[in-house]
Amino acid sequence: MSEKRPTNPEIEPLTRVQVLVAMAVTAILLLVVAKLWLYFSSGFRLPWQFGGQAIAQGVAVGLGISGTSAIVYRLWPDYRRCADFYLKIVLDPLIWPDLIWLGLLPGLSEELLFRGVLLPAIGLNANGLIVTSICFGILHLSSLQQWPYMVWATIVGLVLGGSALLTGNLLVPIVAHVLTNLISSILWKFGQLQDSDNRFS
Repeated sequence: MSEKRPTNPEIEPLTRVQVLVAMAVTAILLLVVAKLWLYFSSGFRLPWQFGGQAIAQGVAVGLGISGTSAIVYRLWPDYRRCADFYLKIVLDPLIWPDLIWLGLLPGLSEELLFRGVLLPAIGLNANGLIVTSICFGILHLSSLQQWPYMVWATIVGLVLGGSALLTGNLLVPIVAHVLTNLISSILWKFGQLQDSDNRFS
């Protein structure tokens, strides 16, 4: 990741506080939507059961997504451009301990809504998997120019939803999602450090 990061002059850089507040507000809104959906639909949510096997499965899924993402990042220039743009906005202002929140808040709130509530409501089948994955992808579309990022997010949604369907345990996609966020943000931060070292060496 030594190439120059793309910039967009139309978007003002965010501060650390703005990014953290945005993450927290978004997580709260998603949780509220999930609660309201359950309340008004009289539906049920996919259970999550703690256990070593579920955590191991989640780790395996997360590592698989992260590995595939690294390959897609190298082979698909449009996705690389979109990912760099998105990660630069979100990660540049953050310090290393903040990455824990970046992993936990979206991982928990998005999984509770999309895989925990919407997937059972639409159907624990292929139709439910496809619809919720597309909705998950659209959530990650910040502009039409970012469509490759939305496509990748939709594919990730299919994998996370598939893991929920196969295991019947919401903990699996939660662990996978949190781990994927942590790995991608840590690798990107390290890439930034390497770029800085290269510039000053």
